[in-house]
Amino acid sequence: MPEQSRGAGSPARYGLTDSRAEEYLRAAGWWGATGPEGSSLDVLTALSRSPDPDLALRSFDRLRESEPTAWPQLADALRINPILRGRLCGVLGTSTALADFLVSNPGEWRRLANEKNTDAESYSTVLRAAVIDDDGPGKARTKGDAESALKTAYRGLLLEIAADDLGHVVERQLDQPSYMEVTRHLTTLAEAALVAALDIARAELRTDDPSETRLAVIAMGKCGGRELNYVSDVDVIFVAEGDLQVATRLARAMMRIVGNACFEVDAALRPEGKAGALVRTLEGHTAYYEKWARTWEFQALLKARPVAGDAELGRQYIDVVKSMVWSAAERENFVADVQQMRRRVEKHVPSELVDRELKLGRGGLRDVEFAVQLLQLVHGRADAEIRSSSTVDALAALGACGYVGRADAAELETSYEFLRIVEHRLQLRRLRRTHLFPETSDKAELRVLARSIGIKAGADRSAGDVLVAEFRKHAQRIRRLHEKLFYRPLLQAVASVPTEALRLTTKQAANRLAALGYAAPDGALRHIKALTAGVSRRASIQHALLPVLLDLLADTPDPDGGLLSYRKVSEALEETPWYLRVLRDEGAVVERLAFLLGTSRLVPELLARAPEVLQLLGDPARLAGRDPAEVSKSLRAAVRRQPGLNAAVAAARSLRRHEMLRVAAADLLGLMEVRAVCEALSSVWVAVLQGTLATVVARRKAELDRELARISVIGMGRLGGAELGYGSDADILFVCEPCEGVDDKDAVKFASGVAETVRKLLGTPSADPPLQVDTDLRPEGRGGPLVRTLDSYRAYYARWGEVWESQALLRARFIAGDIDLGERFIATIDPIRYPAGGLDAVRAREVRRMKARVQTERMPKGADPTLHTKLGRGGLADVEWTVQLFQLLHAHELPALRTTSTPGALTALADAGLVDAADTTALAEAWLLATRVRNATILVRGKAADQVPGTGRDLAAVARVLGYSADDDPGEFLDAYRRTTRRANAVVERIFYDS
Repeated sequence: MPEQSRGAGSPARYGLTDSRAEEYLRAAGWWGATGPEGSSLDVLTALSRSPDPDLALRSFDRLRESEPTAWPQLADALRINPILRGRLCGVLGTSTALADFLVSNPGEWRRLANEKNTDAESYSTVLRAAVIDDDGPGKARTKGDAESALKTAYRGLLLEIAADDLGHVVERQLDQPSYMEVTRHLTTLAEAALVAALDIARAELRTDDPSETRLAVIAMGKCGGRELNYVSDVDVIFVAEGDLQVATRLARAMMRIVGNACFEVDAALRPEGKAGALVRTLEGHTAYYEKWARTWEFQALLKARPVAGDAELGRQYIDVVKSMVWSAAERENFVADVQQMRRRVEKHVPSELVDRELKLGRGGLRDVEFAVQLLQLVHGRADAEIRSSSTVDALAALGACGYVGRADAAELETSYEFLRIVEHRLQLRRLRRTHLFPETSDKAELRVLARSIGIKAGADRSAGDVLVAEFRKHAQRIRRLHEKLFYRPLLQAVASVPTEALRLTTKQAANRLAALGYAAPDGALRHIKALTAGVSRRASIQHALLPVLLDLLADTPDPDGGLLSYRKVSEALEETPWYLRVLRDEGAVVERLAFLLGTSRLVPELLARAPEVLQLLGDPARLAGRDPAEVSKSLRAAVRRQPGLNAAVAAARSLRRHEMLRVAAADLLGLMEVRAVCEALSSVWVAVLQGTLATVVARRKAELDRELARISVIGMGRLGGAELGYGSDADILFVCEPCEGVDDKDAVKFASGVAETVRKLLGTPSADPPLQVDTDLRPEGRGGPLVRTLDSYRAYYARWGEVWESQALLRARFIAGDIDLGERFIATIDPIRYPAGGLDAVRAREVRRMKARVQTERMPKGADPTLHTKLGRGGLADVEWTVQLFQLLHAHELPALRTTSTPGALTALADAGLVDAADTTALAEAWLLATRVRNATILVRGKAADQVPGTGRDLAAVARVLGYSADDDPGEFLDAYRRTTRRANAVVERIFYDS
């Protein structure tokens, strides 16, 4: 008969494409001359919803032929009973194996007509009743009869579980059991089968006296975790007391019986594997695990659970191995061993199957299970809440307790359950053990599989295509999260912490803190108690982080200060949702944060107000690789968007804080060279001035409805040289020029108001490092006007300018405001700072005398001149005055010397042959070292400082920042500093005073 058409009276309307479909329907009594017969429409609708309608209909026809007398009763029951209809159509449209069982066991379909009883006792009762000989109470049937009875009873109960699992696909009003319910039922059934098989084995071997031999069956793997598949090997371990030969015969007989009747029993997880004794005593197991067991064996024991035989002996076994399991993470290379095991398992999957392997492939079930088990074994030592043998329960606990992010745990659980459901449906087809997803070319198999899961076709895709897309999505998600969790660097760090140290508030913890180098262990314990108080998720994550953090802080110069800073930062950021998640998930972030907190007092102050920088610690390229020009552009744009002056300055401060912290972190971690640090700090200061000036000018212009003057800001000193440090002020000059039709007086008044507002706004006290604008280098110093016109500057320098002002102008550069005005100012001062013919001898001597006076008068009382980075011997002033003297003498004839950069000028001096290359190298090394040490000292102390610490933890911290290890004597750093600056000072004495 040709394939059915899809007319109103055609079986094809119900998804039936078999050429004999109408013949089967007529024989069943469900089809008349023109279509559905009588009240059979519900049956045909159910058939259409089954995963494979043709398979279901052929199976019904086989049932009709095998039970001709009972068929009318079954056909009528299908019409009126939705429970039976949904369950039976679901089973017959999915599983050929269960259809075979129904056909060969008349009447078994009746067990699907009512709600089933699925508790453990009912399974055990049914199976044991099947194998007990009615003629001999308490005695098992003979060997062959018992196995056959057990097989039939087991398969019947498996049919009930499958029918309950599939019924909702066909009849929507039926409840859909969760994946967990199905696996628990399958596990309970398997346990009952083991118990029944052990009864049969005892009857066979006539070992009814339990005092002769005590045998306990320990479930492992999926059975131990109560998460069996429809077709699974059941992993077991046998432990016995008494006659081991009898116990071994019992174990072998039980394995044979269950294997013949129900499922394979695998005892390969026992000590020494298949080469080891099948049965051991409790002492034998203990001795093996204490001396010989490998890492993977403890991982397997995580799921160990007694399920049959002597219950007390089983409990004793679990009590013995439990402590070993939860201390296994202390083994050397434990984390690496588990990770290597997963990679080894993955390599065994043939390359052509790796994308289809549900269990062992990339993104498969093992990815989830290995990740969960590793997290459990590492963190479960001190947290009993996560010690579940069930993968799903353990994953939920890991998420609830903070070891895994909530979203990650939820996504991983969803994807794991999806793959397990796919695995179940694949196995139900023929009741064979398989983990291979169908090939994408097998459209028919994919369609049936998709429909059995409840996946429907989309608007433009078949159900099979939707299933393939879902499978790939879940596999990719599992692999991504597996790599995130399984290879989390924090795991190795936590595993290396002794178990006792994970109990953070014990007396032993205080002793360990003292041994680690904490000067005030009692104070440290108070911080720990505050951070871990309560039962919140936040406290749980802190409890997991702190043992590692304490070890990391112990390697820093100031562990106590670092822990206090960590507490302050944590309390300040307790409402920041991602803060602890980043620390938990990014091992590199924890390591770098610990170093920063235990080294610097400035970083934690900034971090509490710029927490977003914390997220950059895991990515050195983002932390250290930002282009200063791009940073400046972003800052100016952000300031422009603000609605008022205060908001604009607040935005500028916020972005400066962010950038200062970013640069400080990169600097401390050795990710930025000192010149890059200075350039970045200078760039952000310039951007702050640019944004603030533009905002104030716009505000004043709006108030007056006109602009009275163009204004430029000229950077001086370190700002002009792009050589700012963390504690540097911004030396600047304000220059203005009247707009058309405005006289000089009104222009200066307008510009002075703008300049004063800028200075006050930026100088307002705040918790951030100060934004101090210094205008003391202007003509006449503090006594002179804050702002002058360009003509006024020109006239002043021409008539009254002194040599120190020419020297100061060597570092002048335009940084903000009107560009044309700024460029004309620079052109105006070039002849003053680069005087034609250079300095005469008189003015050169004046420069030398000024340096000597400054060094004498400004050196702080009691300061060590060999350790003062600014005014000390070979320090910043020595090098800069020397460079500037040569610029005053020779820049008029050497354009390369016309630079505001100290290192750039030193290079030009060497290239021009004015100073020996060895001497400029010595000067450059000293200047860079002094700059770096000055920055490091400020970062360590949290405030401006020019004196290198001579002793104590601050000295150790500065030395660490400079690259010395914790094992090095900080005195070596001081010696190296003095040696470098001494060489530079010798050069200065020779070329500055004798040049």
